[in-house]
This record gives sequence, structure tokens and C-alpha cells, in this order.
Amino acid sequence: MTKKISGAEFPLAKIFSSDFDYSIPSYQRPYAWTNVQAGELFSDLHDFYCKEDKEDTYFLGSIVLIKEEGKPSAEVIDGQQRLTTLTILLAALTHRASGQIRDAFHRYLCEPGNVLEGLAQKPRLTLRERDRAFFKRYVQDVALDELLALDPAQLENESQRNIRANARLFIQRLESAFGADAQAATQFGGFLVQRCFLVAVSTPSQQSAFRVFSVLNSRGLDLLPTDIIKSDVIGKVKPALRDEYNDTWEQLEVETGRDGFAEVFGHIRMIYAKEKARRALLEEFRERVIAKVSSAEDLVTKVIEPYAQAYLVAKHAQYVSTSNAAKVNVLLRWLNRIDNSDWLPSAMKFLAEHESDADYVHWFFKRLETLAAYMHVCGYDVNSRIERYASVLAALENPHSMTQPVTAVELSSSEKTTFLTHLQGEVYLMTARRRNYLILRLDSFMADGAATYDPSVLTIEHVLPQTVATDSVWAAQWPNVADRQQWLHRLANLVPLNQRRNSRAQNHDFERKKKAYFGGKQGVSSYVLTTQVLNTQSWTPAVVEQRQKDLIDVLSTSWGLK
Repeated sequence: MTKKISGAEFPLAKIFSSDFDYSIPSYQRPYAWTNVQAGELFSDLHDFYCKEDKEDTYFLGSIVLIKEEGKPSAEVIDGQQRLTTLTILLAALTHRASGQIRDAFHRYLCEPGNVLEGLAQKPRLTLRERDRAFFKRYVQDVALDELLALDPAQLENESQRNIRANARLFIQRLESAFGADAQAATQFGGFLVQRCFLVAVSTPSQQSAFRVFSVLNSRGLDLLPTDIIKSDVIGKVKPALRDEYNDTWEQLEVETGRDGFAEVFGHIRMIYAKEKARRALLEEFRERVIAKVSSAEDLVTKVIEPYAQAYLVAKHAQYVSTSNAAKVNVLLRWLNRIDNSDWLPSAMKFLAEHESDADYVHWFFKRLETLAAYMHVCGYDVNSRIERYASVLAALENPHSMTQPVTAVELSSSEKTTFLTHLQGEVYLMTARRRNYLILRLDSFMADGAATYDPSVLTIEHVLPQTVATDSVWAAQWPNVADRQQWLHRLANLVPLNQRRNSRAQNHDFERKKKAYFGGKQGVSSYVLTTQVLNTQSWTPAVVEQRQKDLIDVLSTSWGLK
């Protein structure tokens, strides 16, 4: 099959002809245009029609289709809202007409069929399964009086309410514009099908169609890989269970959020593949996950649902238990402060299988947070992180419990040594994200984990300033330049502040700096690290050296590095 992309401009008479047989895949969003969008469309069309130049053409935009050349079957990737709304407008025009004019309009709604050409009678546009029969019954069969008589509150969903509301709007607008003048309405209908154009972009390749859509749609890709996967999976569920499984799927998507749901699928792919993605998520999920699960029903209930629930717990620190819940959620909040989500697949895999064992959950997340912090502080790149977490995921495949825990999540001796080397190094020279995470985490350990932090107003300051004037108190207390260089950027000489950097205060002597700068307006600090400095009488090399030992000891104890 060729993957050739073709695009051409067609009048609506051709768009709604036997050259195209449109279907809206089940993974598409429901019909969502309200009176606002439908009203704008009608106003634009009518205003253009009323212009003096009766030869000018009106451009309605583009649609993207999965369609083989020479074959009418067309799966709509982009354009369902316009195609559906235009169908409703054509139905409203058909509703007003009679005799041959009515028949002529109705041909744009339904293929009348032709035995000689092998064309069956059928609608030009087939909506999603949930709305298909409703749309055919009331719109494409032009039973608009019956449609308007329906109680909107009793309709099955928002999509059907939008269809009814827009049919009512178009009937009213046509009445307002043309009254009882059937000829004027027919002329407007002629303008609609002859002088209004859509560009149809077609390709037989699904991947190619989505690529085209992402380029054409400046608002970003509305359809995500999860939508296509949904079509694959729900379509294979037993028909009697399909609505139930579809509802489960959509509920999970609501709970996680649309982008969050796509993230869940990426993490599930990692759980199964245990390596960095090489191709598009859609391809890899089909190959790595779907192909490994025995049935569509199992994929939803035994894979997607438990992992989505585990994702919600981990991502939003919502672990619930009669014991250890608060401790686990503190660890989860710190994990979520790290600038990558590579830890999430391991967290999801563990929670999906062991969430009920609160002691083991606490044991595991204490070590997972240490591992994530180690790679964050030490500046691991994405490939190194994925490789390290893959070893955890592989270990999680084997039987494990609190009595035989999964030790792959623990730091090795060499990793502990590397971690300590970074903690004892020039922390200030790390990237801001790594440095800030480390200092806030240290402060939280000293506050017994009870403190909360807003990193958006955080600055990290030196106690011993970076520039020491020769005639200053600092020069007298730190006469050895080598001592200054050794301690300047290390943990002991750094304090977190909830205020913007004050360049004039940075070089004040120690006492003045404490009162005017570190203590803020009230003379106190919300950080334990800074409060300790405020309570320190002097700032000499010996004081800083001892403080460094004390802080490293706190980190070593809290992260189990000894």
C-alpha cells in the first residue's frame, strides 16, 4: 500500500457525494460544537453569500482523512465537527424544501444507492457508535420536527444535545434569513454546495494522517495515541461488555486528565519494555504491551486500570492506609519535585501489586526516593536513569515481599560513595534544580519532614560572601584564601531564603548579614538551616567545618548512606 499524501480542494457537492464515505472512529471526541460555533459558521456563510460578487468562493478549511485513492471509505482524523455541523445545516435546508428540491438536498445527506454502480443506500457520514443511530434517525432522515420535540434533559449525552440544539438554531436562522421564500433558501443551498470548498487531505497511512494533522492544526494535536489505542482495544471487547469497558476507560481518562492518561500509557510501555522508547508510543504500545496481554478485557482491567490508579496515587501523593500513609505521601511529594518522571513506572508497578502492605510500601518508597534523589543530585542523564530504573523494574517481576524485599531499589556501595562525594562537593555550582532540591531536602530532614516549601520564591545564598574585601571583618576571620575557596560553595556555607537576592547585603559582615538579610523583616526564617545560622555566634573556618560534618551526617543518616 502506498503512503502517498494527496490533497485537493472540493466543493461541498463533491465532499458530500459517493466519492467519500465518511466514518468517525470511536476514539474521536464526541460532537462538541455548540450554538456558538454553529452560529458563527452560519453567520460567516450568510454574510459571504450576501456579498455582491456572486462568483467568489468560500473556504471552509481542511479535513484530514485516512483514505485509499480511488476508494470512498474515509476515516475522519480531523474535521468531524465541521462535517457533522454542515450535515445538520443541509438537513435544515432539506427540512424546509419539498418535491425535487428536497430530494436534491437529501442526496448530500444520504447516498440514495444505485444498483448499476453497486452503491448501497447509506448515510454519507457515520458518527461514533453511541450517536450513529440517533444522527441517522433524526438528522439524515430529516425528522427535525421530531428531534426538536425531544426533551434535551432526556437525551443520552452532550453530543446528542448539541446536535438537537444546532438543528434548532439552523432552522431558526434560515427562517430569519429567508422566511417563506423557498426560492431564496434554495439559492443559498446552491451557494453552499457549489461555492463553498473544503480541502481534503488523504493518506492511506494512519501514522501519516496524524502527522499531517499535527502540522495543519496549529492548536496542537487533539487526538493522542491513547485515542487510537482505545479504538483498537474497545473494538475487541465482547459486544455485550463494550459499553461497560468504554465507560471504565473514559472514567480513567477523566480522573487522570487527558495528558495524564497519555503519560500513564508511556509509563506502562516502560514497565513492559524496560528500555528507552525508540519509536512512537502507538507502535511500541501495540507491540510491547497489547501483544503480550491475552485479551482486550484483561488489558483494561488487569493493566490499564490498576496502573492508572497507581499513577494517581503516586503523582498526587494520595496513598491511603491506616499506617504509614503520611510518611509515604511525604516521600511521594519529594519524588514529584524531581525534574523527571522516570521513577514513576517503578512506583506504579509496585503500588499496583503491593499497595495493601503499608509497611512494605513505606520501605520501598523510602529507598525509591533515595535512588531518585541520588540520580538527580549526581546529574544522571536520561539514558543512565532509564537503565538504572530498568533494573528495578526487572527485579519487580520476581516474587518479593517485606520478608524478601526487592533489593534492586537500594543504592549499591559504589553508588553511596558517589552520592556522598557529590554531597560533600561544591553544591552551589550544581544546576539550580539539583542544588535547590538538595538544600530543601536537607532542610526537611532537619525539620523531621514536617515542613512544606514553595521553591518559586527560593534563593540560595552564601554566608561567607563570594567577594571578600581586604579591609573587611571577613578578611580578618578568613585570612587564608585557600580556606575561603574550599568552603565557599559547600553545603555548610549555604542558606535558603524566601526573598530575592540582595546584592548590597551579600557582603555585609556576619552579624549585620544575619539581622538585615537572613532573618528577613521579622528576624526569623522559615528554614531550619537558616535558623541555625541565625543562632550561630561566629562564622569561622572551624565553625563551617563542623557544620559541614553535621549536615553530611544528617543526609547520610536520612538517606541510609553510612
